[in-house]
Formats: sequence, C-alpha cells, structure tokens
Amino acid sequence: MKLAFLGLGVMGYPMAGHLKARGHDVTVYNRTTTKAEAWTKQHGGRVGKTVAQAVQGAEMVLMCVGNDNDLMEVGQVALAAMKSGTILVDHTTASADAARKLCAFAKEKAIAFIDGPVSGGQAGAEKGQLTVMCGGDQAAFDQAKPVIDSYAKATTLMGPSGAGQLTKMVNQICIAGLVQALSEGLAFAEKAGLDGNLVLDVISKGAAQSWQMQNRGRTMLKREFNFGFAVDWMRKDLGICMGEARRNGAKLPITAQIDQFYREVQEAGGNRFDTSSLITRL
Repeated sequence: MKLAFLGLGVMGYPMAGHLKARGHDVTVYNRTTTKAEAWTKQHGGRVGKTVAQAVQGAEMVLMCVGNDNDLMEVGQVALAAMKSGTILVDHTTASADAARKLCAFAKEKAIAFIDGPVSGGQAGAEKGQLTVMCGGDQAAFDQAKPVIDSYAKATTLMGPSGAGQLTKMVNQICIAGLVQALSEGLAFAEKAGLDGNLVLDVISKGAAQSWQMQNRGRTMLKREFNFGFAVDWMRKDLGICMGEARRNGAKLPITAQIDQFYREVQEAGGNRFDTSSLITRL
C-alpha cells in the first residue's frame, strides 16, 4: 500500500521500518527533517518535508507523536490533506477525549480513524512485537490490521473510538503497580542480605512472575535504567489515567501515589531513566 508515517521517535522509527520491510511504499515525516532523511538512507522510501506533503496520495496514514497537543496539531493537518475513503491510524498514547475529537474531524472528511496505542516499548517496536489496542469501526480496523501487524504480535479492536486509549490506560496503571512492587521486593531482598539474582530465579517460577520481573529484574539489581520508556513519558501517561479517572469516577489511590514516586525520580535527575528506576528512591 501507499503509506505515510508521521513521527519517527524511538517507537515510530522502527515501526515505519517494518512497514518498508513488508514491501509497502512509505513516505515519512518528522519535525526534525534530518531524522527522516536518516530513516530513508537506512530503509529507502521518501521524506515528506511537511505533514501535508507526506500524506499526499496515501491510502493509509499512521502516526506516533508525543501528547494530546501534538496529536491534535499533526492529526488535523494530516486530515486536511488526506483524501476521503482513506484511514488515519494513531499510535500515540493520548487521552480518549483527544481520540474522539480527532475521530469526529475525520468523519467530516469521510476518513476512518483508529486510535491504536501500543505496548511493548522500544524493544517491542524494534522486534516488531508490539501489542496494539484499537478503538474504531470494525470495517476500518479490518482494513488496517494487516498493515499494523507489520510491527505487532497482537492487534485487537477494543470498541468504538477512544477504547484503544482507555485500554492503554489500564495497561499503564498495571505496569506502575508491578514496577513499584518489584522495586520494593528487590530492595527488601538486598536489605535482607539475599542474593537478588537467585531470588529472581526462584520467584520467577511461581505466582510472582511477570514481564517486568523477567525483563527488568536483573537490570534493576545492577541499577541499569537505559531500557527505553522514560520516566517523563510514564508521568505523562499516568496523568492521562488520573484525568480519565476523575471523569469516570474510578479510584486510583496506588497509581496516584506511584505517580508521585516517579516525580521524586524526576527531581533526582532521572527524567530519562526507564520506568524500572523506581527502585532508586528506595
């Protein structure tokens, strides 16, 4: 297909690469043009100097930008230049409200919109093993899924517009709790004089095992925190979760507390540490 990919950050860059590897005709756009040019040198394809130029003639546009403001700004420009009957897929982690607003703009132009935030981090993007949770219409999802599957191990329609973002919020709430529990457990093991690696070997075979334990436990013991998803981005996501909770009446007492723990990590200079750095405050 003729595709455009907008946003070449730590996630978007490899995701767009998988699309090109699958044989799609890909034009990329990034605010820093040099990054888009570096992508084409590595993968081929074309650079769009502007959003409008990048999406010109595309059958499907995919994007992965920073936050609600970025999403609305880039998304509206893209929709203005896209032709009717096409699809816009957004992989940004944003609010459900922003997704619904962009969906409404898309409908005015007879363009389908799918909110499809992802989980799996930078490693998942590079390996093409992301989990994608989508909101939108079934017909548009059915068309978009084979394309999204270029970099996903699981792509699921969760419901109407906004449902993908709401599911991602659940994901982030669960991750925050797991990382804090793992941090406390490992810090306790160290204080108790136990061999942390041996502890992980044992408890990872029982009911305590998790993705975080298997992929971050040993690096946490080494105090290595350069594995992708940064504390700054996690705080952005948890802010979205708590904003939605205020609207829907859900109670997130532990999530709110862990958000403040991440604030302490930021204040200690750990803004760009990955989320497993919660252990540093213990």
